[in-house]
Amino acid sequence: METIPVRHIKATQSEPNFSESFAIRDVRALLDGKAMVQKLHRHDFFFILALKKGKGSHEIDFVPYKVCERSISILRPGQVHQLTLKTRSAGYLMEFKNDFYNPHDKVANQLFRKASNRNFCQVKADGFTKLLSLLTYIFQEYCDKNEGYQEVIKANLGIFFIELIRHRQNSKSPSNNASNYTQERLEEFLALLETHFAKHKQASQYANMLNLSSYQLNAITKETLGKTSSDIINEYIILESKRQLLATSNQVNQIAYHLGYEDVSYFIRFFKKHSGHTPDVFRHNFR
Repeated sequence: METIPVRHIKATQSEPNFSESFAIRDVRALLDGKAMVQKLHRHDFFFILALKKGKGSHEIDFVPYKVCERSISILRPGQVHQLTLKTRSAGYLMEFKNDFYNPHDKVANQLFRKASNRNFCQVKADGFTKLLSLLTYIFQEYCDKNEGYQEVIKANLGIFFIELIRHRQNSKSPSNNASNYTQERLEEFLALLETHFAKHKQASQYANMLNLSSYQLNAITKETLGKTSSDIINEYIILESKRQLLATSNQVNQIAYHLGYEDVSYFIRFFKKHSGHTPDVFRHNFR
């Protein structure tokens, strides 16, 4: 069965261990006078593209965004995206894995999750200037590799996420005033869903894994996302179905089995109910 292409951070001979976990690049140097055109793929790392100026398009999990100045794209590991950048784009592309930046402090971790739960935003001029100066500092530390530079980079990443939350604009979602506990349990649920969606499709199964009642899990997802836990499970299955349909050439029955459905006809009905199309029609219309 064909799998969605997964990209990794490229290591260098000088410092392979660190380079497999973190990288930052100057976009203008990366483009080198050429446009960037990518096919659908996914990463096993966090991906942050901060553009001082730029034109192009960025499709993240099948949601299209118009690349523009002072824009920031953030992808979590596993998300599918397709990026087109025109030649004169400028800014920074930063990549890092969980083993490099995974704050154990609860407040810092919550800020990181809050910053990375939106894939795209545009930032006002004064806010973007602050963010760009932090990325420039991180880039310089990465290039110079002076003593303690990895810790300096991690510290500045924490500041970057705080500043991003403060300054990003055009939010389409309501403000989230959930408690730290509620937000943490939501993140645990979403992490379990990404791992077990093919085997477990009932909200009660995830509630059991979290030592919660189904009522408690529903209360958490309604407070934070405005949806039931069953809605979130179904949405994730549909999203992964779309990823497989558009990023691979696997047959529908293969995709159904991959997603944990032995009855292919049931999967087709489920997909049509939640997307409005059969899998074959969706692939034909949107590929």
